[in-house]
Amino acid sequence: MIVDQQGRRFRKLRVSLTAACNYACTYCVPSGKRLVRADRELSGAQLAHAVELLVAVADIRELRLTGGEPLISPMLEPFLEAVAHVPLVDKRITTNGQWLSRKLGLLTATGVRRVNVSLDSLDPDGFRRMARGGDLPTVLAGLEAARAAGVAVKVNMVPMRHSNLDQVVPLLDYCMRNGFELRYIELMRMGHLARNPALFSREFVGMNELLECIGAHHQYERTDAPYDSTAVRFQVPGVGSFGIIPNESEPFCRACTRLRLSSEGHLYGCLSNSRYHSMRGLLDQPMLVAAAELKAMLGLAMADKQPLAFRGETTVMKLIGG
Repeated sequence: MIVDQQGRRFRKLRVSLTAACNYACTYCVPSGKRLVRADRELSGAQLAHAVELLVAVADIRELRLTGGEPLISPMLEPFLEAVAHVPLVDKRITTNGQWLSRKLGLLTATGVRRVNVSLDSLDPDGFRRMARGGDLPTVLAGLEAARAAGVAVKVNMVPMRHSNLDQVVPLLDYCMRNGFELRYIELMRMGHLARNPALFSREFVGMNELLECIGAHHQYERTDAPYDSTAVRFQVPGVGSFGIIPNESEPFCRACTRLRLSSEGHLYGCLSNSRYHSMRGLLDQPMLVAAAELKAMLGLAMADKQPLAFRGETTVMKLIGG
């Protein structure tokens, strides 16, 4: 087991199944050009074997499948089938929801019982401006289908001052009405936003301002959250709950247990560090050899973590597992 001086250990693994995405969200890519698959993406079987190794060596407990957009990848089914037997406490997927209805049967059949769906606006025009792909009714239908199938749903919103600030309360009302938990994610200094500090500052909306917006419509109270949770959680008594992931306002790096595996087999210990460690060469090794090398690799990945706060990184976040 790898433990650093702050007592952090890897418990949660995020796997980017593909770098490709059918959206081109404004906070992810600057040009409107959709992301495409990486040149050397691993197969579903290879990624599943990497997960097996990480569970065995790092004692990973939770798996989240991300992208790009994982539901559009042809490797989705073979990967999920291959990891179905891996001993994990929780498996979930983060998606933009565009293909959620059509893939829901596969997800439930392979043990996925939780989904996080990115949704930044309930206004069709605002949705199109931010996502630059897909359509709102299809995403909403996917959310309803997931709820009907008994899948736990969280909705992720990235508030931006000049794009969707007017949607902060409407999205909360929609989620509480439908039994979903909304997570507001503070804008992150990633990719083009890290390279353009003025743009980041112009669009950033912090936790205190979000709470002021919400407080004008709902009474809320702060509640407890797990030690390694990225979200600060709040309860609207008798109605529902929501969370804020305060990357800037209340950093959570000192308790981070996350490890990321890209579709090319690169391990990232920290979103705020572009250094990676390739697992590709371990996948054909005998188990004992691979485990020894991976343990050393995980020590390096742990050392990549920021001690206190996220500092930003020019890497596009969706290329390294969201």
